[in-house]
Amino acid sequence: MFDARLNQCLKGPLSRVAVVLVKRGWSADQMTWLGAFFGLLAISCVSVDATGLGLGLFLLNRLCDGLDGAIARQRESSDAGAFLDIVLDFLVYAGMVLGFALRDPADSLAAAVLLFSFIGTASSFLAFAIFAKTRGMTNLRMQQKSMYYLEGLTEGFETTLVFSVMCLRPELFGWLAYGFASLCLLTTIGRILEGRRRLVGNHPVDPDTL
Repeated sequence: MFDARLNQCLKGPLSRVAVVLVKRGWSADQMTWLGAFFGLLAISCVSVDATGLGLGLFLLNRLCDGLDGAIARQRESSDAGAFLDIVLDFLVYAGMVLGFALRDPADSLAAAVLLFSFIGTASSFLAFAIFAKTRGMTNLRMQQKSMYYLEGLTEGFETTLVFSVMCLRPELFGWLAYGFASLCLLTTIGRILEGRRRLVGNHPVDPDTL
């Protein structure tokens, strides 16, 4: 819900850091893999109840996710890099949920419900992006993204915020998981309805951004 606005605020600072990293030989793929490494460590920490350390590592993962795109814009971006980025992002998100389920098996049902809702948001997002690209559709609010970004209630910022609270208050995981899953399901329904409307109307540019 806030990703477009947040991306505009962070674009300048991330670009300045990316310029320095590119001069030192960093590539977008290297930053993506570094972020995945931090994400894997975060999942491992959460699974053994070191949630404070897990939060720090997860936020490093999110920082790397912002920097890999900024580096790609400084250099020549590629579909292969964008593919790697989105796949590893979704795996880290799912892995964080798994980490909480391993931390306390009593939270397994809530974790399963949250993962189910993630399947809805991810599949509706990616499926629309496929058809949007073939039709040349553009979201002017998110032009820096490598694929069409169909917005919704729960996006990257909201997911990061919820995982942060879960790490700070892991005893509330169940309630937070059910609540966020509900919002994710609303996002999925909204994306299905909005995606179908745009595909039927074949709007080349999102009319809400004009």
